[in-house]
Amino acid sequence: MTDRADRADGAGLLDDGERLDRAELEALQLERLRATLRHAYENVGFYRASFDAAGLKPDDCRTLADLARFPFTAKTDLRDHYPFGMFAVDQSRVRRIHASSGTTGRPTVVGYTERDIETWADVVARSIRAAGGRPGHKVHVAYGYGLFTGGLGAHYGAERLGCTVIPASGGMTARQVQLIQDFRPEIIMVTPSYMLTLLDEFERQGVDPRSTSLKVGIFGAEPWTEEMRREIEERFAIDAVDIYGLSEVMGPGVAQECVETKDGLHIWEDHFYPEVVDPFTGEVLPDGEQGELVFTSLTKEAMPVIRYRTRDLTRLLPGTARVFRRMEKVTGRSDDMVIVRGVNLFPTQIEEIVLRTPSLAPHFQLRLTREGRLDVLTVRAEARAEATPGQRAEAARAVAAAVKDGIGVSALVEVVDPETLERSVGKIRRIVDLRNR
Repeated sequence: MTDRADRADGAGLLDDGERLDRAELEALQLERLRATLRHAYENVGFYRASFDAAGLKPDDCRTLADLARFPFTAKTDLRDHYPFGMFAVDQSRVRRIHASSGTTGRPTVVGYTERDIETWADVVARSIRAAGGRPGHKVHVAYGYGLFTGGLGAHYGAERLGCTVIPASGGMTARQVQLIQDFRPEIIMVTPSYMLTLLDEFERQGVDPRSTSLKVGIFGAEPWTEEMRREIEERFAIDAVDIYGLSEVMGPGVAQECVETKDGLHIWEDHFYPEVVDPFTGEVLPDGEQGELVFTSLTKEAMPVIRYRTRDLTRLLPGTARVFRRMEKVTGRSDDMVIVRGVNLFPTQIEEIVLRTPSLAPHFQLRLTREGRLDVLTVRAEARAEATPGQRAEAARAVAAAVKDGIGVSALVEVVDPETLERSVGKIRRIVDLRNR
């Protein structure tokens, strides 16, 4: 373990899993991986057919590297077996069901046994502690509750750590600002885009965001950049850290950025085994190379997942604050990438440009249209309230030049009035693609 981890352990802040050395961790991973492969093969028809088609049995996995021989699982597989075809336990053992929004088709459904819910609470509690949370802290949870995993995942984890939970959920922004002032939480858990919406509301009410009780913001559910971290930290006077998860693998709490380093998210590898693969060939890439993140669950009972393709783009790095490997902040999703006149573009690339441009607020949206056979990219960005017409015009020119020089595509830039663009109460919609209309 690193010196940082030793110091944290000396303060009694590490659990048993975090105290493992690398050899102990890999032995535990292999034991749990082999058990998970057997559990999936014996109880889920999809996995039995998938393994058989590949000529593999669970016992063919004798080392961690052998996992690369097994087939992938994709979101379409989960949708094809809607609603409960991927469950590996009897319905009587399922204690909770969550599901994705299903905005692009059937939702993906996930189930949890009682033990799964306990495990989930444990990894989220570990995440909050790594972010700086401690027993007795008040946690304002502004993730949405319901079928979305964010709200309840954060809630159970905060309670497991011994925190006081304020289950605000999403929406009613003015009331949330009031509750933060009145209840004085130390921690907020929310999407980064909605945190910016709360920031706007604080300022609208004439309240200095730096004067609140908040010390830590734990932000997840969508990619966000270092520029957004600086924006939030400077304007709120808090530590902004990243949490990662997805419902198909567990929910929030799969990986967490440690507040003492803020250098990527430590994956809780005793529960989730990561790989990074070439998004086109599926070849496993060595640590340090960027590709698509793939997860295999190691302790899930109700719905184990084997080599699930997340579509998130990142790379694996050695651990620093913990023994577990880190994943770099997600730069985008392979299915969020848009191609404009032959150039690959991610919303986070535009976010970096907008956030470093004076006179622009951190609210923007990309509109894709077509004129004849040519794609047209329009960046719509809000001006800051104090920006003059001349400053707005200069900001538009600066963004257009930066997009052209840095990304290699021409863009129209519209600087619009403050509070013009739709505000987010969950995952923000950054791209409006009208090219097929």
